[in-house]
Amino acid sequence: MAIMITDECINCGACEPECPNNAIYEGGVEWRFSDGTDLSGHVSGKNGSEADADDENEPKSMDVYYIVTDKCTECVGFHDEPQCAAVCPVDCCVDDPDFRESEESLLEKKEFLHV
Repeated sequence: MAIMITDECINCGACEPECPNNAIYEGGVEWRFSDGTDLSGHVSGKNGSEADADDENEPKSMDVYYIVTDKCTECVGFHDEPQCAAVCPVDCCVDDPDFRESEESLLEKKEFLHV
């Protein structure tokens, strides 16, 4: 599964630099598959997104920090636990019930992002 940021987010920004996949963005900021990854050219995300890796994509939230599901690996292959959740002072980085993924799938996503 991926991690999501709830509406309780206080926009402190502690989570953003902790993400090894650059999957966390400030509200209102457009995101790219290429940000913090080795991706280039046409990309088919593991959760259905398709784009050029350098194309800007619409923000998932305008008000609070958000996590791009296609880039979130729950830190599998990097750390023992999701780093965003570990540093969040208000515990608003939680499992996203809409995106369930196995550890094997998360490792495959990590390999996809970091060729």
